[in-house]
Amino acid sequence: MCITGGAGFIGSNLADRLHADGVEVVIVDDFRTGRREFVEELLSDPGVSLHEGDVLDRRLLERALDGCDWVLHMQANADVRHGLEHPRRDLEQNTVATAAVLEAMRAARVSKIAFASSGSVYGEPEVFPTPEDAPFPIQTSLYGASKLACEGLIGAYAHGFGFTGLAFRFVSVLGERYTHGHVHDFYRALKRDPTRLRVLGDGRQEKSYLYVGDCIEAMLLAAAQHANRPGELAVYNLGTDETIIVDDSIRVICEHLGVHPELEHSGGRRGWAGDSPLIYLDCTRIRALGWAPTLSIREAILRTLRWLDANPSAVEEEAAVS
Repeated sequence: MCITGGAGFIGSNLADRLHADGVEVVIVDDFRTGRREFVEELLSDPGVSLHEGDVLDRRLLERALDGCDWVLHMQANADVRHGLEHPRRDLEQNTVATAAVLEAMRAARVSKIAFASSGSVYGEPEVFPTPEDAPFPIQTSLYGASKLACEGLIGAYAHGFGFTGLAFRFVSVLGERYTHGHVHDFYRALKRDPTRLRVLGDGRQEKSYLYVGDCIEAMLLAAAQHANRPGELAVYNLGTDETIIVDDSIRVICEHLGVHPELEHSGGRRGWAGDSPLIYLDCTRIRALGWAPTLSIREAILRTLRWLDANPSAVEEEAAVS
């Protein structure tokens, strides 16, 4: 299997799991956000190979795909919050990159793709929990719009070229190797200054989170179910049946660190343009395959915090480039 973005947070965990199952793994990553230390040990095994470069490099990608049966397309720009500051980034790194992956697959005669989409494609829906067939409102983030465009391309290749397509609409994912997102940002800020914490929005935004190990289990289960179903795009929400308020997640982090900061809320229902005040997905479809998350949101946060404790360089490096 080929994993684009295979040195990233979810991609490297996915590579570890596949390798443990005896699957030959091909990693494609340009290390803009992926980390070498996440795959360094893995690459010492002859069953794992690395093609270092951008997925827009057609020749590199076709070489990587040679002999693969699936592409697990995890590579993306995941910076939702700053999308309006760099309007082309989501288009180029998400939509255009996915188009390049699909064309390279067609040239290499690889026809199965699992795509890391996002619950952000729902914008601000009116139905909660939100099912996969919910009507789409106006898109509220460039990130969500780019991911939805990717799903459209994969669906068109499925119908036009007989591809097998899977799109996974994730909630935010937590766990080991997590280096981007609000738990990481709050942890880093409180390490710098445990007396106060700036919180975007009113702190009442309600989110759902999923542990990375549970996320991977769901993906692999769905891939096994759809391995022999060409010509279709199957869409799955991946999340838990619970949510947590931002201020409550901060309390978990503060308890873990043993700090009592003064919270400074910027105000408003949204932390930034495109921030949805409520994310809560209906995961009935993936549960019908026999999957269920093993960790609660609180447990996933604590797993993440323990990994950050044990890997201070991940926090320090992020601070250096912020």
